[in-house]
Amino acid sequence: MSAQHGPTGARAGRGGWGRSGLFRTKTVEQSIQDTEEPEHTLRRDLSAFDLTVFGVGVVIGTGIFVLTGKVAKENAGPSVAVAFVVAGVACALAALCYAEFASTVPVAGSAYTFSYASLGELPAWIIGWDLILELALGCAVVAVGWSSYIRSLLDNAGWHLPQALTGSHDGGFGFDVLACVLVLALTGILVAGMKLSSRVTAVVVGVKVTVVLIVIIAGSFFVSGANYHPFVPPSKPAVGGNGLAAPLIELIFGFTPSDFGVMGIFAAAAVVFFAFIGFDIVATAAEETRNPQRDVPRGILGSLAICTVLYVAVSIVVTGMQKYSELSTDAPLADAFKAAGAPFWAGLISFGAAVGLTSVCMILLLGQSRVFFAMSRDGLLPRFFSTVHPRYGTPYRSTVLLGVVVAVVAGFTSIDVLAELVNIGTLFAFVVVALGVIILRRTRPDLPRSFRTPFVPAVPVLSVLASLWLMLNLPAETWLRFAVWMALGVVVYFAHGRRRSRLGQGETPTAPTV
Repeated sequence: MSAQHGPTGARAGRGGWGRSGLFRTKTVEQSIQDTEEPEHTLRRDLSAFDLTVFGVGVVIGTGIFVLTGKVAKENAGPSVAVAFVVAGVACALAALCYAEFASTVPVAGSAYTFSYASLGELPAWIIGWDLILELALGCAVVAVGWSSYIRSLLDNAGWHLPQALTGSHDGGFGFDVLACVLVLALTGILVAGMKLSSRVTAVVVGVKVTVVLIVIIAGSFFVSGANYHPFVPPSKPAVGGNGLAAPLIELIFGFTPSDFGVMGIFAAAAVVFFAFIGFDIVATAAEETRNPQRDVPRGILGSLAICTVLYVAVSIVVTGMQKYSELSTDAPLADAFKAAGAPFWAGLISFGAAVGLTSVCMILLLGQSRVFFAMSRDGLLPRFFSTVHPRYGTPYRSTVLLGVVVAVVAGFTSIDVLAELVNIGTLFAFVVVALGVIILRRTRPDLPRSFRTPFVPAVPVLSVLASLWLMLNLPAETWLRFAVWMALGVVVYFAHGRRRSRLGQGETPTAPTV
Protein backbone atom coordinates (compact mmCIF):
# COMPACT_ATOMS: atom_id res chain seq x y z
CA MET A 1 0.00 0.00 0.00
CA SER A 2 1.58 3.26 -1.02
CA ALA A 3 1.66 6.45 1.04
CA GLN A 4 -0.66 9.23 -0.01
CA HIS A 5 0.65 12.57 -1.19
CA GLY A 6 -1.40 15.62 -2.04
CA PRO A 7 -2.46 19.05 -0.92
CA THR A 8 -3.43 17.95 2.57
CA GLY A 9 -0.15 16.13 3.07
CA ALA A 10 1.82 19.13 1.85
CA ARG A 11 -0.11 21.39 4.15
CA ALA A 12 0.74 19.10 7.06
CA GLY A 13 4.41 19.35 6.20
CA ARG A 14 4.37 23.17 6.25
CA GLY A 15 1.90 23.79 9.05
CA GLY A 16 2.41 23.55 12.79
CA TRP A 17 5.89 22.31 13.60
CA GLY A 18 6.45 21.22 10.00
CA ARG A 19 8.59 18.34 8.84
CA SER A 20 11.38 19.27 11.26
CA GLY A 21 9.00 19.80 14.19
CA LEU A 22 8.49 17.77 17.32
CA PHE A 23 4.90 16.82 16.51
CA ARG A 24 5.29 15.67 12.90
CA THR A 25 3.12 12.63 12.34
CA LYS A 26 3.72 9.61 10.16
CA THR A 27 0.96 8.51 7.81
CA VAL A 28 -0.77 5.22 8.51
CA GLU A 29 -0.16 4.32 4.87
CA GLN A 30 3.59 4.85 5.25
CA SER A 31 3.70 2.83 8.47
CA ILE A 32 2.11 -0.07 6.59
CA GLN A 33 4.37 0.42 3.58
CA ASP A 34 7.45 0.23 5.81
CA THR A 35 6.44 -3.30 6.79
CA GLU A 36 6.94 -4.37 3.16
CA GLU A 37 10.66 -3.47 2.99
CA PRO A 38 12.45 -6.82 2.41
CA GLU A 39 15.09 -6.42 5.13
CA HIS A 40 12.55 -5.14 7.66
CA THR A 41 9.58 -7.46 7.04
CA LEU A 42 8.39 -9.68 9.88
CA ARG A 43 6.94 -13.07 9.06
CA ARG A 44 3.16 -13.41 9.46
CA ASP A 45 2.57 -16.64 11.37
CA LEU A 46 0.03 -15.82 14.09
CA SER A 47 -3.71 -16.45 14.32
CA ALA A 48 -6.42 -15.12 16.65
CA PHE A 49 -5.91 -18.20 18.84
CA ASP A 50 -2.17 -17.51 19.10
CA LEU A 51 -2.85 -13.90 20.13
CA THR A 52 -5.41 -14.96 22.72
CA VAL A 53 -2.90 -17.42 24.15
CA PHE A 54 -0.30 -14.64 24.31
CA GLY A 55 -2.75 -12.40 26.16
CA VAL A 56 -3.73 -15.06 28.68
CA GLY A 57 -0.09 -16.12 29.01
CA VAL A 58 1.13 -12.69 30.06
CA VAL A 59 -1.83 -11.66 32.26
CA ILE A 60 -2.23 -14.84 34.30
CA GLY A 61 0.81 -15.13 36.58
CA THR A 62 1.43 -15.54 40.29
CA GLY A 63 -1.04 -12.73 40.91
CA ILE A 64 -3.97 -15.10 40.49
CA PHE A 65 -2.65 -17.24 43.37
CA VAL A 66 -1.49 -14.36 45.60
CA LEU A 67 -3.26 -11.09 44.81
CA THR A 68 -6.80 -12.47 45.02
CA GLY A 69 -6.47 -13.45 48.69
CA LYS A 70 -4.21 -10.55 49.69
CA VAL A 71 -6.67 -7.92 48.45
CA ALA A 72 -9.59 -9.79 50.02
CA LYS A 73 -7.90 -9.62 53.43
CA GLU A 74 -6.65 -6.05 53.21
CA ASN A 75 -9.14 -4.15 51.03
CA ALA A 76 -12.49 -5.71 50.17
CA GLY A 77 -13.30 -9.01 51.87
CA PRO A 78 -15.43 -11.40 49.78
CA SER A 79 -16.49 -8.47 47.56
CA VAL A 80 -13.05 -8.68 45.96
CA ALA A 81 -14.86 -10.61 43.20
CA VAL A 82 -16.81 -7.43 42.41
CA ALA A 83 -13.53 -5.48 42.45
CA PHE A 84 -12.15 -7.77 39.74
CA VAL A 85 -15.22 -7.11 37.61
CA VAL A 86 -14.78 -3.33 38.08
CA ALA A 87 -11.09 -3.58 37.15
CA GLY A 88 -11.98 -5.75 34.17
CA VAL A 89 -14.41 -3.10 32.91
CA ALA A 90 -11.73 -0.41 33.30
CA CYS A 91 -9.32 -2.57 31.29
CA ALA A 92 -12.01 -3.23 28.69
CA LEU A 93 -12.22 0.53 28.02
CA ALA A 94 -8.52 0.59 27.19
CA ALA A 95 -8.78 -2.71 25.29
CA LEU A 96 -11.46 -1.28 22.98
CA CYS A 97 -9.14 1.61 22.10
CA TYR A 98 -6.21 -0.75 21.49
CA ALA A 99 -8.41 -2.95 19.29
CA GLU A 100 -9.35 -0.06 16.98
CA PHE A 101 -5.78 1.13 16.61
CA ALA A 102 -4.34 -2.34 16.09
CA SER A 103 -6.87 -3.11 13.35
CA THR A 104 -6.29 0.27 11.68
CA VAL A 105 -2.48 0.35 11.99
CA PRO A 106 -1.42 -3.35 12.04
CA VAL A 107 2.25 -2.53 12.58
CA ALA A 108 4.74 -3.61 15.26
CA GLY A 109 5.20 -1.20 18.13
CA SER A 110 1.74 -1.00 19.69
CA ALA A 111 1.22 2.32 21.52
CA TYR A 112 4.43 3.75 20.02
CA THR A 113 3.21 3.25 16.44
CA PHE A 114 -0.30 4.42 17.30
CA SER A 115 0.94 7.67 18.85
CA TYR A 116 3.28 8.33 15.89
CA ALA A 117 0.23 8.32 13.61
CA SER A 118 -1.90 10.54 15.84
CA LEU A 119 0.07 12.62 18.37
CA GLY A 120 3.43 13.10 16.66
CA GLU A 121 7.07 12.07 16.82
CA LEU A 122 8.07 13.37 20.25
CA PRO A 123 5.02 11.84 22.01
CA ALA A 124 5.69 8.62 20.07
CA TRP A 125 9.32 8.60 21.23
CA ILE A 126 8.26 9.21 24.83
CA ILE A 127 5.74 6.36 24.80
CA GLY A 128 8.25 4.04 23.09
CA TRP A 129 10.89 4.92 25.66
CA ASP A 130 8.31 4.29 28.38
CA LEU A 131 7.37 0.89 26.94
CA ILE A 132 11.01 -0.21 26.75
CA LEU A 133 11.42 0.51 30.48
CA GLU A 134 8.08 -1.05 31.37
CA LEU A 135 8.65 -4.31 29.52
CA ALA A 136 12.33 -4.66 30.48
CA LEU A 137 11.69 -4.18 34.19
CA GLY A 138 8.58 -6.31 34.03
CA CYS A 139 10.50 -9.19 32.47
CA ALA A 140 13.34 -8.87 34.99
CA VAL A 141 10.92 -8.87 37.93
CA VAL A 142 9.06 -11.90 36.58
CA ALA A 143 12.31 -13.79 35.98
CA VAL A 144 13.39 -13.18 39.58
CA GLY A 145 9.99 -14.38 40.82
CA TRP A 146 10.28 -17.51 38.66
CA SER A 147 13.73 -18.16 40.10
CA SER A 148 12.32 -18.04 43.63
CA TYR A 149 9.69 -20.67 42.83
CA ILE A 150 12.22 -22.94 41.15
CA ARG A 151 14.64 -22.66 44.08
CA SER A 152 11.79 -23.56 46.43
CA LEU A 153 10.96 -26.64 44.37
CA LEU A 154 14.66 -27.61 44.26
CA ASP A 155 14.95 -27.17 48.02
CA ASN A 156 12.00 -29.53 48.51
CA ALA A 157 13.84 -32.08 46.38
CA GLY A 158 17.00 -31.69 48.49
CA TRP A 159 18.99 -29.68 45.91
CA HIS A 160 20.37 -26.35 47.10
CA LEU A 161 22.06 -23.68 44.99
CA PRO A 162 25.08 -21.86 46.44
CA GLN A 163 24.07 -18.60 48.14
CA ALA A 164 26.14 -16.54 45.69
CA LEU A 165 24.01 -17.82 42.79
CA THR A 166 20.62 -16.96 44.27
CA GLY A 167 20.67 -13.16 43.81
CA SER A 168 21.05 -10.12 46.05
CA HIS A 169 19.08 -10.27 49.29
CA ASP A 170 19.37 -9.61 53.04
CA GLY A 171 22.04 -7.00 52.44
CA GLY A 172 24.28 -9.50 50.67
CA PHE A 173 25.42 -9.56 47.06
CA GLY A 174 24.99 -12.32 44.55
CA PHE A 175 23.93 -13.18 41.02
CA ASP A 176 20.60 -14.89 40.30
CA VAL A 177 21.81 -17.45 37.80
CA LEU A 178 18.39 -19.08 37.31
CA ALA A 179 16.72 -15.79 36.34
CA CYS A 180 19.54 -15.01 33.93
CA VAL A 181 19.45 -18.43 32.27
CA LEU A 182 15.65 -18.27 31.86
CA VAL A 183 15.81 -14.94 30.02
CA LEU A 184 18.63 -16.11 27.74
CA ALA A 185 16.80 -19.36 26.90
CA LEU A 186 13.59 -17.50 26.05
CA THR A 187 15.57 -15.02 23.95
CA GLY A 188 16.84 -17.94 21.87
CA ILE A 189 13.30 -19.22 21.34
CA LEU A 190 12.10 -15.78 20.23
CA VAL A 191 14.97 -15.47 17.74
CA ALA A 192 14.10 -18.88 16.28
CA GLY A 193 10.70 -17.68 15.07
CA MET A 194 7.23 -16.58 16.12
CA LYS A 195 5.65 -19.94 15.29
CA LEU A 196 8.00 -21.77 17.66
CA SER A 197 7.42 -19.06 20.28
CA SER A 198 3.65 -19.39 19.94
CA ARG A 199 3.82 -23.21 20.24
CA VAL A 200 5.97 -23.05 23.38
CA THR A 201 3.66 -20.40 24.83
CA ALA A 202 0.56 -22.48 24.00
CA VAL A 203 1.94 -25.48 25.90
CA VAL A 204 2.95 -23.40 28.92
CA VAL A 205 -0.35 -21.51 29.01
CA GLY A 206 -2.26 -24.79 28.65
CA VAL A 207 -0.50 -26.19 31.72
CA LYS A 208 -1.04 -22.95 33.65
CA VAL A 209 -4.75 -22.63 32.89
CA THR A 210 -5.26 -26.33 33.65
CA VAL A 211 -3.71 -25.83 37.08
CA VAL A 212 -5.93 -22.80 37.71
CA LEU A 213 -9.07 -24.72 36.71
CA ILE A 214 -8.09 -27.70 38.89
CA VAL A 215 -7.53 -25.37 41.83
CA ILE A 216 -10.93 -23.72 41.28
CA ILE A 217 -12.73 -27.06 41.07
CA ALA A 218 -10.84 -28.61 44.01
CA GLY A 219 -11.25 -25.49 46.14
CA SER A 220 -15.01 -25.40 45.56
CA PHE A 221 -15.33 -28.59 47.68
CA PHE A 222 -13.89 -26.73 50.69
CA VAL A 223 -16.11 -23.63 50.36
CA SER A 224 -18.30 -22.66 53.31
CA GLY A 225 -21.15 -20.19 52.83
CA ALA A 226 -20.52 -18.69 56.27
CA ASN A 227 -17.19 -17.28 55.04
CA TYR A 228 -19.02 -14.96 52.64
CA HIS A 229 -20.70 -13.03 55.48
CA PRO A 230 -20.49 -10.12 55.48
CA PHE A 231 -19.96 -9.97 51.71
CA VAL A 232 -19.13 -6.24 51.97
CA PRO A 233 -17.40 -5.72 55.36
CA PRO A 234 -17.85 -2.40 57.22
CA SER A 235 -15.70 0.47 55.97
CA LYS A 236 -12.56 1.64 57.79
CA PRO A 237 -9.80 4.17 56.95
CA ALA A 238 -6.98 2.76 54.83
CA VAL A 239 -3.49 2.59 56.27
CA GLY A 240 -1.16 4.32 53.81
CA GLY A 241 2.45 5.42 53.63
CA ASN A 242 3.97 8.71 54.72
CA GLY A 243 5.80 11.34 52.68
CA LEU A 244 6.77 10.22 49.20
CA ALA A 245 5.52 6.71 49.99
CA ALA A 246 1.96 8.05 50.20
CA PRO A 247 -0.31 7.97 47.12
CA LEU A 248 0.01 11.10 44.99
CA ILE A 249 -3.73 11.79 45.28
CA GLU A 250 -3.36 12.01 49.05
CA LEU A 251 -0.49 14.49 48.83
CA ILE A 252 -2.29 16.70 46.28
CA PHE A 253 -5.90 16.64 47.47
CA GLY A 254 -5.62 15.31 51.01
CA PHE A 255 -7.94 12.46 49.98
CA THR A 256 -7.59 9.42 52.21
CA PRO A 257 -8.91 6.18 50.67
CA SER A 258 -10.82 3.66 52.74
CA ASP A 259 -10.73 -0.12 52.93
CA PHE A 260 -13.81 -2.35 52.91
CA GLY A 261 -17.29 -0.97 52.41
CA VAL A 262 -18.41 0.21 48.96
CA MET A 263 -15.39 2.52 48.58
CA GLY A 264 -13.19 -0.42 49.54
CA ILE A 265 -14.38 -2.24 46.43
CA PHE A 266 -13.08 0.60 44.26
CA ALA A 267 -9.86 0.80 46.29
CA ALA A 268 -9.43 -2.93 45.71
CA ALA A 269 -10.15 -2.47 42.00
CA ALA A 270 -7.26 0.02 41.84
CA VAL A 271 -4.98 -2.69 43.26
CA VAL A 272 -6.20 -5.67 41.25
CA PHE A 273 -6.21 -3.62 38.04
CA PHE A 274 -2.50 -4.32 37.82
CA ALA A 275 -3.19 -8.05 37.69
CA PHE A 276 -4.66 -7.43 34.21
CA ILE A 277 -1.65 -5.59 32.83
CA GLY A 278 -0.26 -7.29 29.74
CA PHE A 279 -3.19 -7.68 27.36
CA ASP A 280 -1.90 -4.61 25.49
CA ILE A 281 1.21 -6.57 24.48
CA VAL A 282 -0.98 -8.50 22.04
CA ALA A 283 -1.01 -5.35 19.89
CA THR A 284 2.79 -5.47 19.50
CA ALA A 285 2.41 -8.66 17.45
CA ALA A 286 -0.07 -7.14 14.96
CA GLU A 287 2.51 -7.08 12.16
CA GLU A 288 3.15 -10.82 12.59
CA THR A 289 -0.53 -11.76 12.40
CA ARG A 290 -1.98 -13.29 9.25
CA ASN A 291 -5.22 -11.30 9.41
CA PRO A 292 -4.55 -8.48 11.91
CA GLN A 293 -7.68 -6.46 11.13
CA ARG A 294 -9.84 -9.35 12.32
CA ASP A 295 -7.63 -11.33 14.69
CA VAL A 296 -5.91 -8.65 16.82
CA PRO A 297 -9.19 -7.26 18.28
CA ARG A 298 -10.31 -10.85 18.93
CA GLY A 299 -7.03 -11.65 20.67
CA ILE A 300 -7.09 -8.53 22.86
CA LEU A 301 -10.73 -8.72 23.92
CA GLY A 302 -10.83 -12.53 24.11
CA SER A 303 -7.81 -12.82 26.40
CA LEU A 304 -9.15 -10.06 28.67
CA ALA A 305 -12.53 -11.80 28.98
CA ILE A 306 -10.93 -15.18 29.83
CA CYS A 307 -8.63 -13.64 32.43
CA THR A 308 -11.48 -11.74 34.10
CA VAL A 309 -13.53 -14.93 34.46
CA LEU A 310 -10.57 -16.82 35.96
CA TYR A 311 -9.77 -14.02 38.42
CA VAL A 312 -13.37 -13.77 39.60
CA ALA A 313 -13.65 -17.55 40.01
CA VAL A 314 -10.42 -17.81 42.04
CA SER A 315 -11.43 -14.89 44.28
CA ILE A 316 -14.80 -16.52 45.00
CA VAL A 317 -13.09 -19.80 45.88
CA VAL A 318 -10.39 -18.36 48.15
CA THR A 319 -12.81 -16.21 50.16
CA GLY A 320 -15.18 -19.17 50.48
CA MET A 321 -12.46 -21.58 51.67
CA GLN A 322 -11.26 -19.38 54.54
CA LYS A 323 -12.58 -16.30 56.33
CA TYR A 324 -11.13 -13.24 54.60
CA SER A 325 -9.70 -11.90 57.86
CA GLU A 326 -7.72 -15.13 58.36
CA LEU A 327 -6.15 -15.31 54.90
CA SER A 328 -2.37 -15.01 54.67
CA THR A 329 -0.88 -12.26 52.50
CA ASP A 330 2.13 -14.19 51.14
CA ALA A 331 0.46 -17.27 49.66
CA PRO A 332 -3.24 -17.01 50.55
CA LEU A 333 -4.62 -19.63 48.19
CA ALA A 334 -1.93 -22.21 48.99
CA ASP A 335 -2.29 -21.55 52.73
CA ALA A 336 -6.08 -21.83 52.45
CA PHE A 337 -5.64 -25.36 51.08
CA LYS A 338 -3.21 -26.17 53.88
CA ALA A 339 -5.73 -24.89 56.44
CA ALA A 340 -8.34 -27.12 54.82
CA GLY A 341 -6.03 -30.13 55.22
CA ALA A 342 -5.12 -30.42 51.52
CA PRO A 343 -1.37 -29.72 51.22
CA PHE A 344 -1.14 -31.46 47.83
CA TRP A 345 -3.09 -28.64 46.19
CA ALA A 346 -0.78 -26.08 47.78
CA GLY A 347 2.17 -27.78 46.05
CA LEU A 348 0.27 -27.81 42.76
CA ILE A 349 -0.27 -24.06 43.08
CA SER A 350 3.48 -23.47 43.44
CA PHE A 351 4.11 -25.61 40.36
CA GLY A 352 1.46 -23.75 38.36
CA ALA A 353 2.92 -20.39 39.37
CA ALA A 354 6.43 -21.40 38.30
CA VAL A 355 5.23 -22.69 34.94
CA GLY A 356 3.02 -19.67 34.41
CA LEU A 357 5.79 -17.15 34.92
CA THR A 358 7.72 -18.68 32.02
CA SER A 359 5.11 -17.51 29.51
CA VAL A 360 4.83 -14.10 31.18
CA CYS A 361 8.57 -13.57 30.80
CA MET A 362 8.61 -14.67 27.17
CA ILE A 363 5.76 -12.42 26.08
CA LEU A 364 7.24 -9.39 27.85
CA LEU A 365 10.48 -10.00 25.95
CA LEU A 366 8.49 -10.33 22.74
CA GLY A 367 6.70 -7.03 23.26
CA GLN A 368 9.86 -5.15 24.17
CA SER A 369 11.81 -6.34 21.14
CA ARG A 370 8.95 -5.36 18.78
CA VAL A 371 8.74 -1.83 20.18
CA PHE A 372 12.52 -1.45 19.90
CA PHE A 373 12.39 -2.84 16.34
CA ALA A 374 9.67 -0.38 15.27
CA MET A 375 11.57 2.60 16.72
CA SER A 376 14.75 1.42 15.00
CA ARG A 377 12.97 1.04 11.64
CA ASP A 378 11.83 4.67 11.94
CA GLY A 379 15.39 5.81 12.64
CA LEU A 380 14.70 6.97 16.20
CA LEU A 381 17.04 4.21 17.40
CA PRO A 382 20.02 2.89 15.36
CA ARG A 383 18.76 1.32 12.11
CA PHE A 384 21.17 -1.58 12.63
CA PHE A 385 18.62 -3.17 14.96
CA SER A 386 15.73 -3.15 12.47
CA THR A 387 17.10 -5.91 10.21
CA VAL A 388 15.21 -9.19 10.41
CA HIS A 389 16.81 -12.63 10.30
CA PRO A 390 16.92 -13.97 6.72
CA ARG A 391 15.77 -17.43 7.79
CA TYR A 392 13.57 -16.93 10.85
CA GLY A 393 11.99 -13.60 9.91
CA THR A 394 12.45 -12.18 13.43
CA PRO A 395 14.15 -8.95 14.60
CA TYR A 396 17.06 -10.97 15.94
CA ARG A 397 19.46 -8.11 16.62
CA SER A 398 17.10 -6.16 18.86
CA THR A 399 15.90 -9.39 20.49
CA VAL A 400 19.44 -10.52 21.36
CA LEU A 401 20.49 -7.08 22.60
CA LEU A 402 17.50 -6.66 24.87
CA GLY A 403 17.57 -10.28 26.00
CA VAL A 404 21.16 -9.97 27.18
CA VAL A 405 20.47 -6.65 28.94
CA VAL A 406 17.38 -8.01 30.69
CA ALA A 407 19.23 -11.20 31.66
CA VAL A 408 21.96 -9.18 33.37
CA VAL A 409 19.40 -6.90 35.07
CA ALA A 410 17.45 -9.94 36.27
CA GLY A 411 20.62 -11.42 37.70
CA PHE A 412 21.21 -8.41 39.94
CA THR A 413 17.63 -7.16 40.47
CA SER A 414 15.73 -6.66 43.71
CA ILE A 415 11.99 -6.59 42.97
CA ASP A 416 10.91 -4.28 45.80
CA VAL A 417 10.12 -1.09 43.84
CA LEU A 418 10.43 -2.03 40.17
CA ALA A 419 6.90 -3.40 39.83
CA GLU A 420 5.35 0.02 40.51
CA LEU A 421 7.38 1.53 37.65
CA VAL A 422 5.88 -1.12 35.37
CA ASN A 423 2.40 -0.13 36.51
CA ILE A 424 2.72 3.60 35.89
CA GLY A 425 4.34 2.99 32.51
CA THR A 426 1.45 0.82 31.38
CA LEU A 427 -1.20 3.28 32.54
CA PHE A 428 0.61 6.09 30.73
CA ALA A 429 0.44 4.03 27.53
CA PHE A 430 -3.31 3.50 28.08
CA VAL A 431 -3.85 7.27 28.28
CA VAL A 432 -1.88 7.91 25.09
CA VAL A 433 -3.73 5.25 23.08
CA ALA A 434 -7.17 6.47 24.21
CA LEU A 435 -6.31 10.07 23.24
CA GLY A 436 -4.91 8.82 19.94
CA VAL A 437 -8.23 7.19 19.01
CA ILE A 438 -10.04 10.50 19.43
CA ILE A 439 -7.42 12.45 17.47
CA LEU A 440 -7.16 9.98 14.59
CA ARG A 441 -10.95 9.86 14.24
CA ARG A 442 -10.80 13.62 13.63
CA THR A 443 -7.67 13.87 11.49
CA ARG A 444 -8.21 10.70 9.41
CA PRO A 445 -11.92 9.88 9.26
CA ASP A 446 -11.25 8.29 5.85
CA LEU A 447 -9.15 5.42 7.23
CA PRO A 448 -10.67 1.94 6.93
CA ARG A 449 -11.35 0.64 10.43
CA SER A 450 -12.30 -3.03 10.61
CA PHE A 451 -12.93 -2.56 14.34
CA ARG A 452 -14.34 0.68 15.71
CA THR A 453 -14.31 1.63 19.38
CA PRO A 454 -17.98 2.22 20.30
CA PHE A 455 -19.29 5.52 21.66
CA VAL A 456 -16.32 7.69 20.73
CA PRO A 457 -15.31 9.98 22.41
CA ALA A 458 -17.10 8.73 25.55
CA VAL A 459 -15.26 5.38 25.83
CA PRO A 460 -11.75 6.82 25.25
CA VAL A 461 -12.44 9.66 27.71
CA LEU A 462 -13.61 7.18 30.35
CA SER A 463 -10.47 5.11 29.67
CA VAL A 464 -8.28 8.19 30.22
CA LEU A 465 -10.07 9.08 33.46
CA ALA A 466 -9.85 5.51 34.79
CA SER A 467 -6.12 5.31 34.00
CA LEU A 468 -5.39 8.71 35.54
CA TRP A 469 -7.29 7.77 38.69
CA LEU A 470 -5.20 4.62 39.08
CA MET A 471 -1.98 6.53 38.39
CA LEU A 472 -2.87 9.04 41.12
CA ASN A 473 -3.20 6.16 43.58
CA LEU A 474 0.46 5.19 43.04
CA PRO A 475 3.12 6.47 45.50
CA ALA A 476 4.67 9.88 44.79
CA GLU A 477 8.15 8.32 44.71
CA THR A 478 7.03 6.16 41.78
CA TRP A 479 6.07 9.32 39.91
CA LEU A 480 9.51 10.80 40.62
CA ARG A 481 11.34 7.74 39.27
CA PHE A 482 9.09 7.76 36.22
CA ALA A 483 9.77 11.48 35.63
CA VAL A 484 13.54 10.89 35.80
CA TRP A 485 13.34 8.11 33.18
CA MET A 486 11.16 10.27 30.92
CA ALA A 487 13.59 13.20 31.24
CA LEU A 488 16.45 10.91 30.25
CA GLY A 489 14.41 9.79 27.25
CA VAL A 490 13.90 13.38 26.09
CA VAL A 491 17.68 13.95 26.26
CA VAL A 492 18.32 10.83 24.15
CA TYR A 493 15.69 11.94 21.62
CA PHE A 494 17.26 15.35 21.05
CA ALA A 495 20.78 13.87 21.02
CA HIS A 496 20.01 11.09 18.52
CA GLY A 497 16.42 10.38 17.51
CA ARG A 498 15.40 13.79 16.20
CA ARG A 499 18.44 14.08 13.89
CA ARG A 500 18.30 10.48 12.62
CA SER A 501 14.53 10.21 12.20
CA ARG A 502 13.58 8.98 8.71
CA LEU A 503 10.53 11.21 8.85
CA GLY A 504 12.65 14.23 9.72
CA GLN A 505 15.05 13.47 6.85
CA GLY A 506 12.19 13.45 4.39
CA GLU A 507 12.14 9.70 3.73
CA THR A 508 8.47 9.41 4.71
CA PRO A 509 5.53 11.78 4.23
CA THR A 510 3.73 13.36 7.14
CA ALA A 511 0.11 12.58 7.84
CA PRO A 512 -2.60 14.86 6.51
CA THR A 513 -4.37 17.06 9.01
CA VAL A 514 -7.85 18.53 9.14
